[in-house]
Amino acid sequence: MSRRRGGGLLVAGTTSDAGKSVVTAGICRWLVRRGVKVAPFKGQNMSLNSFVTREGAEIGRAQAMQAQAARVEPSALMNPVLLKPGSDRSSQVVLMGKPVGELSARGFFGGSEGASPGKMLRGGRQEALLGTVVECLEELRGTYEAVICEGAGSPAEINLRRTDIVNMGIARAAQLPVLVVGDIDRGGVFASFFGTTALLSAEDQALVAGYIVNKFRGDVSLLEPGIEMLRGLTGRHTYGILPYAHGLGIDEEDGLRVSLRGAVRESVVAPPVGEDILRVAVCAVPLMSNFTDVDALAAEPGVVVRFVDRAEELVDADLVVVPGTRGTVRALEWLKERGLADALARRAAEGRPVLGVCGGFQLLGEHIEDEVESRAGRVQGLGLLPVRVRFAREKTLARPVGEALGERVEGYEIHHGVAEVLGGDTFISDGDGHSLDGCRVGAVRGTHWHGSLESDGFRRAFLRDVAEAAGRRFVPAPDTSFGALREEQLDRLGDLIEEHADTDALLRLIESGAPSGLPFIAPGAP
Repeated sequence: MSRRRGGGLLVAGTTSDAGKSVVTAGICRWLVRRGVKVAPFKGQNMSLNSFVTREGAEIGRAQAMQAQAARVEPSALMNPVLLKPGSDRSSQVVLMGKPVGELSARGFFGGSEGASPGKMLRGGRQEALLGTVVECLEELRGTYEAVICEGAGSPAEINLRRTDIVNMGIARAAQLPVLVVGDIDRGGVFASFFGTTALLSAEDQALVAGYIVNKFRGDVSLLEPGIEMLRGLTGRHTYGILPYAHGLGIDEEDGLRVSLRGAVRESVVAPPVGEDILRVAVCAVPLMSNFTDVDALAAEPGVVVRFVDRAEELVDADLVVVPGTRGTVRALEWLKERGLADALARRAAEGRPVLGVCGGFQLLGEHIEDEVESRAGRVQGLGLLPVRVRFAREKTLARPVGEALGERVEGYEIHHGVAEVLGGDTFISDGDGHSLDGCRVGAVRGTHWHGSLESDGFRRAFLRDVAEAAGRRFVPAPDTSFGALREEQLDRLGDLIEEHADTDALLRLIESGAPSGLPFIAPGAP
């Protein structure tokens, strides 16, 4: 591939959750295994699952995962605009890794709202960001041999096309070829492919090179007549038919739309090492963020993780996790309304393990003063930890390293709340006895650090502690490496592309762009 300006591709989808993120990651892993220097990119992401880069920039976790698939360090260039929903109608806008304020959906997408936050959003909001998004993409294309871009939702959202900066807007600006991914497991994939293409303008359609069928089950030969008919109708090639793959466990993008209540996650790798299993209940709080924190627990043989929203579901849990949330005060009210707050208090009194992470840590404290996120003022917390929290306008973004339970622990911080710890035992220290974050009282612990459970030694020590407190004959597997498991998952994604996609045609598309002479499908954009 030419090093003067890297090739590129936009992976769009017929719907949200069609598989854009995993296909993008799979293409990145396939290319890097071929020796291609590749990077992921998503111009605008809406997600409550985010990550902090080494330079202290906040980006979507999906892009961090895709960077890992490409074997490169994630950066703000890979996700210049991140929207973090605070309700159904408003989001925090994160620009180049830093928050610039709150904005309603109407204001962001070009309605008649008042002044928008940040200079880049004034007088044009989303449209004004297209230049920044294109500049970031071009900088990556000047550094890498290929940049694999992920779209958002569907490119045929005709009400948003004028201000689009993540689908056909960026494809047109950068002249990227486009592949549309469809989830056949949901049904209607042929109609979705045809309809998505037919609702685009002639100029947009000229960049739509073809399709990828995702999550296919069964005999591919039964699908082939439909693929041929689709080609006859659209004049476009289907670049791959990817089979349904179980147990990938790759970071999910959007904690607002994805309901995890009742979902169960557990290791499919190996049976338990000890005589007992450990049951972990995760409170499915509103606006749950970075629920991927518990994936490292679920990767341990013999640990069963489930997401719950009723007090009685905590009764048989050996550990209860109160996860991060974009709405700490709202989550606190939700816990009280559902009786979960009382259930947590009973657990604490009985010496049964509870772990609060970020927002979950904050609401376990004595009180919260919030004039930033909810603007609710002073609110009483659950009082399970001697902590007082004050919300600051400046967001803490960091990648700290410390020690807990005698083991090295790494994490990342994303929070407005500043915790004043007034007592309790040290939880995470600098190794010399000085507290770095959080605290512990009895079996209740809290920390701001996301991702700490991905540190293998700490996770095993923590689970041993939980098992002892719960009276379980559970033994952590001595050799579970969460990093190695994640690498195996990414290799499986690369295998899906290598084994089930037309890789020669895909490589030509990335290098040379969309084929010329692609037919126009009526009626086109309204």
